[in-house]
Amino acid sequence: MSSRASLRVVTVPDARKPRSTTPIVAIVGRPNVGKSTLFNRYAGHRRALVADIAGLTRDRISEEVDLGGRRVLIVDTAGLDPDADDELGAAVQAQARSAVREADAVLFVVDGKAGLLPEDEEIARALRRSDKPLAVAVNKIDVPEHRDRVHEFFALGLEPVMAMSAEHGTGAFDALEQLVAALPEPGGDPVFEDEDALRIAIVGRPNAGKSSLLNKLAGQERVVVSEVPGTTRDSVDIRIEREGDAGRPLVLVDTAGLRRAARRSERAERGSALMTVRSLERAEVALILIDATEGVSDQDARVVNLVADSGCAAVVVLNKWDLITSAEQGQAVQDELKQVLRFATHYPVITVSALTGARLQRLWPVIERVYGSGDRRVPTGELNRWLEETVTRHEPSMARRGPRRRPIRFFYATQVGVHPPTFFLFCTEPRSILPSYLRFLENRLRERFDFAGTPVRIRLRARRSD
Repeated sequence: MSSRASLRVVTVPDARKPRSTTPIVAIVGRPNVGKSTLFNRYAGHRRALVADIAGLTRDRISEEVDLGGRRVLIVDTAGLDPDADDELGAAVQAQARSAVREADAVLFVVDGKAGLLPEDEEIARALRRSDKPLAVAVNKIDVPEHRDRVHEFFALGLEPVMAMSAEHGTGAFDALEQLVAALPEPGGDPVFEDEDALRIAIVGRPNAGKSSLLNKLAGQERVVVSEVPGTTRDSVDIRIEREGDAGRPLVLVDTAGLRRAARRSERAERGSALMTVRSLERAEVALILIDATEGVSDQDARVVNLVADSGCAAVVVLNKWDLITSAEQGQAVQDELKQVLRFATHYPVITVSALTGARLQRLWPVIERVYGSGDRRVPTGELNRWLEETVTRHEPSMARRGPRRRPIRFFYATQVGVHPPTFFLFCTEPRSILPSYLRFLENRLRERFDFAGTPVRIRLRARRSD
């Protein structure tokens, strides 16, 4: 990737937007009517956070589903609240309305148990001004005896009005299929653009500036940014392309802030941590964001460990560097970083300001470098020459078998995978190899073949001496 290339944001609500027009259906409604439960029903797995907490969904997320052989992109949104007036509430509402604008059709979810409320009527008035296909899904009609509750929602002036239960699945796909049937047929087979995209997860403690960084990289206010720690709860995928660059397209994944487990008191935040882990499992590179003004904490070290366990290549990003006012202060942060993350010195470190955009262009070549490290394959001949030289220079401690100590012999090594690079080393006594010697082998392997910024997995396998 060229560090001078500019960015072109592909304005789609999900990374898997195909080049041909795939219908985009936005699920909207006031808070806590069951939109995320319905979204999970369509997605076929627990993709959105669900709890009995009003306003749980904050950023829009999306999932592509197959509907009778036709691909449809479903977008979950925050609850539309016409009266939201606080700073965070207004930003969340702007995201929800943006999703509606980008959609080809809108599924308006209402709560059959609560009945028709003034907030539903306010949202319906706004939706009637749209010329997009609409449908009203009356949720929480869990048993046949509740079907009479549907009738009052015809007063909204929107059709069709259909009964459903997101919890049990009854009628859920009927509503979606009828809505999609009103859309024009696609003009050709979809070709997905992100098959070869580089997925980059942005992780870190709450309020480290993850969403600000994503917005700056994407060039638009695509996710909610607020001073309230823990604003981002669901993971959000943004696809961008760099103009003038023939390299891979990029998918940026904003994630929820990770606190210590003991501080995850809300069910919503516990679910967010799980989704961050899942996002890391799908990513190839992680940007580990640390707030330079707050220093480096043990929790930052836990986040780094989480990234390493996931197998992602990574870059440590010291954010808010514009607030570091002296060389002494900057050096103190760097020294603290080396001390707290002394187990992860192979990760490159860069300093940026997500607020001003300072030094952000330095990210691209570093991302490319660590991705290349995670994708590197070592020829078997070179790998075994390295193994012989390394073991000859520093032999492992002898293994004890009964009253005698026997030398441990290494025979050969082979690479079995990438992302992360994974190696099998065959030897006589794998259980006798000390963790310190395994770390020694990993460090020498990094140095010889430049595995900077990526975890390396070494697996020992037994083989008897001839």
